[in-house]
Amino acid sequence: MDIKSLYREIVNEHNLHPSHKKDLQNPTMVLRGINPSCGDDISLQLVMKDGVIEDAAFNGSGCAVSQASADMMCDLCIGRKASEAEHLSELFMRMIRQNDLTQQEKEELDEAASLEDVAHMPARVKCATLGWRTMKQIIDDLNRNGLPDGTAAASGADACGACQVK
Repeated sequence: MDIKSLYREIVNEHNLHPSHKKDLQNPTMVLRGINPSCGDDISLQLVMKDGVIEDAAFNGSGCAVSQASADMMCDLCIGRKASEAEHLSELFMRMIRQNDLTQQEKEELDEAASLEDVAHMPARVKCATLGWRTMKQIIDDLNRNGLPDGTAAASGADACGACQVK
C-alpha cells in the first residue's frame, strides 16, 4: 500500500467512525465554526481545567475532510495545555497553507499530517482548517479575555447554554 492510500484510509476512518463527534456533558467553552463556501458547520466543545484541554468534541455537518480533520484535532489536543494545542494549530495551518513543515513537525501532527495533500486542493483548505481555526479562536478568546475556566462561551456571549456565568 502506498502512502497516499494509507492517508486516504486514515481520513476515511476518522470521517466514518469519528471518536469525538458527540456532545460533551459540561463543556467549558463552545464555539460554532462555519465554512460558508461549502456549508461545513461545526460546534466545537472543549473542557478546560487549569489551562489543559481535558476533553474535546464536535458536532455538526460537513464534508469528509472537515469532519475527519476536526476529529483528528480533538484526538491530538486532549490532554495538552492550551499553548501546546495552539502550537499544533499553527503547524497544521502552515502545513495546509504553505506546505513547508519539516518531518519532525509533521510527526508532531501525528495522523493530522495525513491531510498534507489538501495544500494542493485550494477548494478544500477551508474544510480542513475549520476545526483548527475554531479551536484557535477559543484559545485566543480565552487568552484575550482572561476567562477563568467555565465562566463564559468563547463566542463572546454571556453564556452558551452549556456554560454558566459566575
